[in-house]
Amino acid sequence: MGEEEQSMVQEAKNWQAVFFDFDGVIADSTAVKIEAFRTLFTSFGPEVQEAVVNYHLENGGMPRHDKIRHCYAQFVGRPLEETLIALECEKFADMVRDAVIAAPLIPGAAETLQLLKAQTIPCFVVSGTPHDEMNAIVQAKGLHEYFVEVHGSPRKKPMVVADILQRYTFSPTSCLFVGDAMADYQAARENGLDFLGIVPPGKESLFPAHTVIAQRVQLPSPL
Repeated sequence: MGEEEQSMVQEAKNWQAVFFDFDGVIADSTAVKIEAFRTLFTSFGPEVQEAVVNYHLENGGMPRHDKIRHCYAQFVGRPLEETLIALECEKFADMVRDAVIAAPLIPGAAETLQLLKAQTIPCFVVSGTPHDEMNAIVQAKGLHEYFVEVHGSPRKKPMVVADILQRYTFSPTSCLFVGDAMADYQAARENGLDFLGIVPPGKESLFPAHTVIAQRVQLPSPL
């Protein structure tokens, strides 16, 4: 084991639990979701498609059901009934499922999960992807052994984190949330967790200036 890995193991001992978003944090699947939103609105033309993609990117972590409802109402100008929104969500799921399963992991994710498992530090997925779909993807990618629980929408991320903290009696200040969207940052801050923002190379950070950020998944020492 190299010096860097030994350092990460030592740091891992300081965490009671680590929470992870999934797309863009565990799986390099952000582009998959972008293309799916673009495709879903193809029939409405490039201007609507561009508005939809921008809204998706500006609202990372929001459940797709809510995004699709907003996009039809605001950009298409045709609000949809709930049954039709559900059908659009099914189309979206069909477009992304296999691609997300096939997507490579974000740099550092595999090593970090292995180190946390070796230190018996519980890990949790807290995603905006629908709950059953998220669990199926984690299982299909062979990652289920690394997570105590996997959570998706429709429950909001702050509520999921609060519930886990209470059930496991974790101290929030000894827990870390690793995410790539403001919804992740807000879930961490509302519950008093430390936060690591994942910012891909060449991209600008979405987070407040003081936020700890990294290009790869790693374990910063607790603050």
